[in-house]
Amino acid sequence: MAVQLNAQKREDLTKSVTQEIRKSGRIPAVVYGKDKESRTISVDSVDLVKTVRDEGRNAIISLKVEDGSAVDVMLHDYQIDPLKDDVLHADFYIVNMAEEMDVDVSVRLEGESKGEKEGGVLQQPFYEILVRAKPRDIPEEIVVDVSDLDVNDSLSISDLKVTGNFEFMVEPDTTIASVVPPTTEEDLDTEADESGEPEVINEKSGSEES
Repeated sequence: MAVQLNAQKREDLTKSVTQEIRKSGRIPAVVYGKDKESRTISVDSVDLVKTVRDEGRNAIISLKVEDGSAVDVMLHDYQIDPLKDDVLHADFYIVNMAEEMDVDVSVRLEGESKGEKEGGVLQQPFYEILVRAKPRDIPEEIVVDVSDLDVNDSLSISDLKVTGNFEFMVEPDTTIASVVPPTTEEDLDTEADESGEPEVINEKSGSEES
């Protein structure tokens, strides 16, 4: 069942009214979808943040507008104030519950690898992976157990077991996690030597200059 979020219609799009909406603790937003007319609304900032925190970024939200209409949506995008860390604007995408869609899902590595215990360094190239699924089948996150990874070992998409009704939309050999050897003093010395000034070849001496 979709979590509900109440919304108010927003018809006056002037800058002054938009600022008043934000001051009142609400977020200006737009709702749109394939073959759907876009609508401008506002939602309570606390309710939206709580919904995303509790249900996840890819949660299905039943957006109920004050005129009585309700529509199933997903939070497609949002803008953050870099100074205050407040949400400035949100985009909601109307979903068709019967159709598959492509979305990015968070990847979380779980466990301490054997390689880390031996001094290796665990690397995670991607923190999100594109998957395809119907809205209700989209996983909240992809959990990858790295406990068995030794130094120089890696896990790719083909190593993961899909336990839900979704498929990965990236190449099977895409690396999800790996453990690389620790950096030694010898490695650091080598890097320092390689980054030194290049030797100047065939430089003329002062006596050879014309």
